Amino acid sequence: MSTMSVFYEKQAQTVIKALQKRGMDGHYCPDCKSAVEKVLSLIPEGATVTWGGSESITECGLLDALKNAPVELWDRAEIPQEERKAFYRKAFSADFYLMSANAVTLDGQLVNIDGTGNRVAALSYGPDCVILLVGMNKIVPDLDAAIARVHNIAAPPNAIRLGLSTPCAKDGVCHNCFSPEKICNMLHVQHYNRFPGRIQVILVGESLGF
Repeated sequence: MSTMSVFYEKQAQTVIKALQKRGMDGHYCPDCKSAVEKVLSLIPEGATVTWGGSESITECGLLDALKNAPVELWDRAEIPQEERKAFYRKAFSADFYLMSANAVTLDGQLVNIDGTGNRVAALSYGPDCVILLVGMNKIVPDLDAAIARVHNIAAPPNAIRLGLSTPCAKDGVCHNCFSPEKICNMLHVQHYNRFPGRIQVILVGESLGF
């Protein structure tokens, strides 16, 4: 086992203990294959499943695996743009909602930034269970570092990926802008979860997403 693998595992256990104190369940998987298996083990046959925008769940192969699983998928990619608003609201009634986090602090806080708010709204309230698949590259020391990460590390690459004309998409630097295409519109911090079993955080010993 490499030094980084040992480091990730030890650090993940610190985060998992912190998540437990905040009413959230944490799990560590050393690679994407075991992470996908873990997520599938949490979803019973016949459950309705949907997801928010996430490069992590695509990169790790989870979406491909779900297409072959005995579940009912609500695939946002198949929804026409003019029907997206209604679909985002429908997503709140799914049994399982999948997403990642833009940052996770060592003391167990989940930090996300959002453009339309549908993803952070689903995390806050709606689906019976939210599963977050998070690469260990997103672990940060504290809340200040998490907020810095979402603005400077997560948002600019996402703006580039989406083909937006925001200032950060042009030079890779956050300008705290007021662009009409701005994607840093809502900052969400999950401090605690009052509903046992609702939030499951899968930490993956690989670099995933932004």
